[in-house]
Amino acid sequence: MSDEHPTQPLPDPTARWVLQTDAPASAKPRRWPWLIAVLVIVGLVVAAWFAGEYIARGIVDRTIRDQITTELAVPADQPIDIDIPGPILPQLIIGSFAKVTISSDDLPLGGDTATPALVADVVVTADDVHIRGDGDWSSATATVTLDEAQLEALLGTIDGFPADTVTLDPPEVGISMDLQVLALTVPVGVDLAARAENGQLVLTPTTLRVAGAEISADALVAQFGAIATTVIRDWDVCLAQYYPAAIDLTGVTVERTGVVADLEISSAILHDPAAREPGTCA
Repeated sequence: MSDEHPTQPLPDPTARWVLQTDAPASAKPRRWPWLIAVLVIVGLVVAAWFAGEYIARGIVDRTIRDQITTELAVPADQPIDIDIPGPILPQLIIGSFAKVTISSDDLPLGGDTATPALVADVVVTADDVHIRGDGDWSSATATVTLDEAQLEALLGTIDGFPADTVTLDPPEVGISMDLQVLALTVPVGVDLAARAENGQLVLTPTTLRVAGAEISADALVAQFGAIATTVIRDWDVCLAQYYPAAIDLTGVTVERTGVVADLEISSAILHDPAAREPGTCA
């Protein structure tokens, strides 16, 4: 070839091209697999948490139920509802439940061969319940509600009380009694106010009615003499005999659903066998 068109050497196949760089090609973003993996892990953790929560709650419910049936002689098949608000696992770790509510309808209370059990609807609420050691709770209360039939059964244990005539007339209880005057039978309607006193439910006459008309106690005595005292009297029945000695009766009200007794429960019931013995009204 002439000098005007010199021959160019062939490219060396092992040589790098001038425009080629040593920098690696940028990797394609792979964010989604990592995100999916994280979501899967989170899902497993959440599932494990709920599974553990479910199992723990079941164990706690069974333990409380067993303690109630064993310590308080409650029938094993008695329906009992247990409510512990909030997650169970953190409270188990801390060692106490912030609040525990136990309720049961038609629950038999107390009773023995001489005294039939008192059947009532019961709700118990305790705050700051320790699950390890003998720690006391901060407070515990209960309500015992007797509907008309249950109240009739309770008052039927009082000698001479006309329990089969009981009616609920909030804020009082109504009864009807008969006064025998010679050959006459005079029906007397009586309204009774309810109160708590030394573990007893006490019913006191407030209003008397003869032939539908209200009459004072003095007028009733003046008209019927000493026999009227069978109507003008307090009626009392001991409630304390139906529940443990650690429980105090603090109040009684008459509502449309029944007579409601308010109770306070000492935490001594947790660790003192004597506190679990039946109470008295002495």
